[in-house]
Amino acid sequence: MLARVREDVRAMRRRDPAADGQLDVALTYPGLHAVWLHVFLAAPLYQWWPLAGRLVAFWTRFLTSVEIHPDADLGRRVTIDHGDGVVVGETAEVGDDVHMYHGVTLGGNDPRPVKRHPTVRDGATLGANATLIGDIEIGENASVGAASVVTDDVPANATVAGIPAERVDDGTAVEE
Repeated sequence: MLARVREDVRAMRRRDPAADGQLDVALTYPGLHAVWLHVFLAAPLYQWWPLAGRLVAFWTRFLTSVEIHPDADLGRRVTIDHGDGVVVGETAEVGDDVHMYHGVTLGGNDPRPVKRHPTVRDGATLGANATLIGDIEIGENASVGAASVVTDDVPANATVAGIPAERVDDGTAVEE
């Protein structure tokens, strides 16, 4: 558990130039607190006693303004910058090294108990107030622009923006 916390703090420090230090990040970043409460408490409890997992998720939302359904699947080093207003639905899958900004919604569009929330692959970045709806896939290292509404799959390494979201890059990968 402590190794996971250290890993998440390092990831946030790499992604947020305003992060002053490890202690600052560990104590004052509600997006990380929401992820930790989900990973260490809500998700495991939900598997054993669903009501307990839902109650932890409820109190996490109250404390952090981030709502993560206890059955959502979060990878490692998932960071939520500022956190406020983020919603991650029940069947959402979020890969490793995903970075979300405030107001992101991973929402569903099917009333049936099926896979109805987005899958976000490793390394993706979701801009502030981006809304991703339905059983769609955001590819590895893709970027979704702020305030975009995404209802279709986004290929790996692509950048999309707008309402509805459309590809805004030329499709070529940038060498680092």
